[in-house]
Amino acid sequence: MTPWTIVTSRAAILPDADIDTDKILPARFMKGLDRRGLGARLFADMRAIDTRFAIDPAARILVAGRNFGSGSSREHAVWALADHGIRCVIAPSFGGIFSGNAATNGLLLVALAGDDYATLLDRLERAPDECITVSLVDRTVIVGPLNLTFAIDPDLRQVLLDGLDDIDRTLRHAGAIDAFEVEQA
Repeated sequence: MTPWTIVTSRAAILPDADIDTDKILPARFMKGLDRRGLGARLFADMRAIDTRFAIDPAARILVAGRNFGSGSSREHAVWALADHGIRCVIAPSFGGIFSGNAATNGLLLVALAGDDYATLLDRLERAPDECITVSLVDRTVIVGPLNLTFAIDPDLRQVLLDGLDDIDRTLRHAGAIDAFEVEQA
């Protein structure tokens, strides 16, 4: 995975609540294991209903509504966001399974408390071209004069900063695994 430090970008704004994984990437596009090209299908059904709906292709940050990524376990939804170029999603809350899939794939999820989220959303809606900076290093979200902090599990933070996937994390314990196998033989 690519190590995660700081991303500065315009944000795509999708404040609707309860955007589930089927809305992020409809099931009919989840037929294979190739992650490439899924970004073109991101929010396909929402775009079909409202042709004005679009996610800025230059946006690396998505500001979403509460309970983003709820619903069934569809890792393809995370893959589609990543393939589109999204590196971070900011929302008041996230679906539990989606959160695990995001962590596995290096997608940073920032849960902002109600007042901070409302302040950020208001700022971005008034100045949609303004860039936003998310720093995993400092655990901050900065836009204009706003400097908001967020909490993240320390172990997950380190994994993202180091760009480690599950195999890399396992290999960090290779010596202990080898010793255990010798002990069990």
